[in-house]
Amino acid sequence: MTDSQPDTDAATLPSFEEALAELEAIVNKLESGDISLDDAIAAYARGTELKQQCQKRLEEAQLKVEQIKLSETGGAVAAETFDSTNS
Repeated sequence: MTDSQPDTDAATLPSFEEALAELEAIVNKLESGDISLDDAIAAYARGTELKQQCQKRLEEAQLKVEQIKLSETGGAVAAETFDSTNS
């Protein structure tokens, strides 16, 4: 197989919350400075992977919110663009 992307099954990926917690632990470890250069590089690479997974899940959630917005006129489902300023 010549894919540039590693083969990852959705079932083997951590949940959003797990990925975020691991990413926070990596950031804390890197900020502490008590880590070897090789370990820091490996942690940075893992953090980059986790960031991409979290970003993808957030984008998917945003699309779902855009697609499942109930209209204000009677409960019919209507697709609307997500507006983060109307919180």
